[in-house]
Amino acid sequence: MKTLSGGQAVVEALKVEETKFVFGLIGSATMEIFDGLYDAPEIKFIGVHDERTGTHMADGYARASGQPGVVLAGQNGPGTTNLVTGLAQAKAAFSPVVSLSGALSSGHVYRDAFQEVDQQALFQPITKKTWTATSCDRVPEMVREAFRVATSPRQGPVQLNLPRDVLSAQADFADLQHPNAYRPCSKPAAASSDIDRAAGLLKGAARPVIIAGGGIKNTGGAAQALALAEELNCPIATSPGHGDALPFGHPLNAGQMGPRGNPVASRLVKEADVILALGTRLGFNSTFYSYDNINRDAAIIQVELEPTALGRYFPIEIGIWADAPTVAEQLTQALCRLELDQKVKQWTAIFQQDRAAYLAKRDGDADVHSNPIQPSGLFKTLRDVLPQDAAITMDAGTLCLQATDALNYAQPKSLFTPLDFGLVGFSFACGLGVKLAMPERPVISLMGDGGFGMTVSELSTAVDHGINTVTLVMNNKCWGAEKAYQRDFFGERYIGADVSSPPFDKLAELYGAAGFRAETNAQVREAVEAALVCGKPAVVDIAVDPSALYSFRRDSFKHRGG
Repeated sequence: MKTLSGGQAVVEALKVEETKFVFGLIGSATMEIFDGLYDAPEIKFIGVHDERTGTHMADGYARASGQPGVVLAGQNGPGTTNLVTGLAQAKAAFSPVVSLSGALSSGHVYRDAFQEVDQQALFQPITKKTWTATSCDRVPEMVREAFRVATSPRQGPVQLNLPRDVLSAQADFADLQHPNAYRPCSKPAAASSDIDRAAGLLKGAARPVIIAGGGIKNTGGAAQALALAEELNCPIATSPGHGDALPFGHPLNAGQMGPRGNPVASRLVKEADVILALGTRLGFNSTFYSYDNINRDAAIIQVELEPTALGRYFPIEIGIWADAPTVAEQLTQALCRLELDQKVKQWTAIFQQDRAAYLAKRDGDADVHSNPIQPSGLFKTLRDVLPQDAAITMDAGTLCLQATDALNYAQPKSLFTPLDFGLVGFSFACGLGVKLAMPERPVISLMGDGGFGMTVSELSTAVDHGINTVTLVMNNKCWGAEKAYQRDFFGERYIGADVSSPPFDKLAELYGAAGFRAETNAQVREAVEAALVCGKPAVVDIAVDPSALYSFRRDSFKHRGG
């Protein structure tokens, strides 16, 4: 038995969970935790300038490493409320973030005390679960439960509030259990009857297509999904934001589908007679919930680890509640030595011709000569210059949405986006977490000037901790998506759409980072190549044509006759 404070017990629980990094901002409410971290050299504390961005770092770390990302808001009240946006983002991405924060002393609750806010109620809608620790002796139990809930299917963020009196009190603790003692290790497989039914549908298909989603990407299931596609000799598309679920160069990879995907992959889903949805909800970004983006007459086989996702948006022929890579492997075995139908061969051959033509046209149409820089030319330059093993983070916004399917992802876990939350200001901070999870890989963060301006203070964090990412600021001096809507649907009545910023390359240098500026595509190439080898966090300020705007959500403004 050991006598520990509640704060020391938190740190002991983190050590048992083999936590390597804690992202956070110091505060008086959790001084016992910080004092405990002082004696825990195996856990590196990454001090940030804003709790929101610290949460994005934990989110990026969790997605890249497959392990929970931990964020610590040292102060109750305002320090903790700053977590809200980051945790809502993590929930939308099903990212296992464990959020710890100080809370008001138990005896001061409901007294309008200094920095009092109902943190329990605040976080319930945006987390998988929110607790408030009730006593010092239960702290390890509650930290363990936080990790358990965050990492169990479907993964997501949790919030643990730790009152000051609980952290300062002392109790006797036995040695803590290793997580292997209580976490499930096996993943659920499909029933053989479901596999037989699904295999029968796929055998009879003339125009089959597989859609691989987060249930393939986040589980490392690319090999199983591709083996199934090869057995069927059918195209395999990816859901939006998961274009890296499969290696770019595989001949059956169609790229991202849906209203924001590429035209070849999107057409496949509109024409397929059997759709196998592997680990995807077929949700908003994939379909806009509309038969405009998926064949109404297709028989859908949906495989999901979250039972409430099965058939939620579209009627399905077969729903399989199981792990997507496991089901892919089961189907491959069931279809072993399948004799391919001539119609399927023709369907796939036409797809491969269309895919090759699309990629050739994408390069051929890229405007690499205009000044100011055009998005198509910028993305062509990036395709040529970025290393094959680069991990790429993105913001929301019109330029990043264009970039998502315009770049090539050579290996899984190479693309990290806000997904359904559509958050601006995510990419740079997320990239810092990704880099700590994958230090051997170059990390490139794309964002607009508005989003980078929100989070630029974390350059100090990057410099202080030697987190050497490359941030590409696509600087068009505006909030591009909104300005496009004002242009296309509101008669160019611009208000609030323009952004002024300092030269980000010079600002980066003031922080101690490396700064580069590019006004032509040739300069982009030179700057990115230099940034990748400079040995510092780097920022490339890229002047992009302010008029090169695109309205992605045209469906939202149909009422205006657009």
